[in-house]
Amino acid sequence: MFFKQIKHQGDNFSYIIADEVSKEAAVVDPSFNVDAIIPILREQNFLVKYIIDTHQHLDHTAGNKGVKSRFGAKIVAHKLAKIVKDVGVVDGDVLRLGTLNIRVIHTPGHSPDGICLLVDNKLLTGDTLFVGECGRTDLTSGSSEDMYHSLFQKLMKLDDNIEVYPGHDYGATCQSTIGVERRTNYTLAKRTLNEFIEFMKEP
Repeated sequence: MFFKQIKHQGDNFSYIIADEVSKEAAVVDPSFNVDAIIPILREQNFLVKYIIDTHQHLDHTAGNKGVKSRFGAKIVAHKLAKIVKDVGVVDGDVLRLGTLNIRVIHTPGHSPDGICLLVDNKLLTGDTLFVGECGRTDLTSGSSEDMYHSLFQKLMKLDDNIEVYPGHDYGATCQSTIGVERRTNYTLAKRTLNEFIEFMKEP
C-alpha cells in the first residue's frame, strides 16, 4: 500500500492512499494542498478513483475541483454532506482500491456528516480525533452528544495498535495510535455523557 500524509499550506493534512499493483488511488481531504498532491499522483502514475472528504467543511473540501478536473475522480462523502458529490456513503460502507478496502465509520459530532476511514491498520480521523485533542462541537450543526458516541462507542472500540492520522496538525506529533490517545488524550478521560457535554462547553 502507498500511503502519504501531506501538509503544504496551512495546518490541514491531506492523504494519498493507493494500491501499488493496480495503481488505483484515493485522495482524502484535498484541502489547500492540491499543488503538492498533483505532482505526487503524476509521479506515481496513479489512477485516481476517489476524492474522499471526511466532512463538508471548506478547509477539507477546497481542493476537490482541482483534483477532479485533472483526474476525473469521483467525489465521495457521507450522504448527509451538503457538498457536490458523486457517491454518498454511510457507516460500514467499503470503498475499494485494487485489493485495498477502505471502511467508512460514521463519526458525527464535529459535523453531522463526519466520517473516519480505516484502511489496514491506519485510521484517518478527519476532525473527529486529533493527536491530544478531539474536534470542536460548537460550530453550526456540531453535537457534543454525537461526538461522545463517536469517540467512545466507535473509535475507542478499536485496537490499541491502530494508527491515527488526523485532519489537522494540532498535536505534538503528526500521527499517533488509538492506544496512545486512549492513555494520554485528556478529551478521552472517563466521563459520563452529561459530564462530557459539560466538558465540551469549557473554553
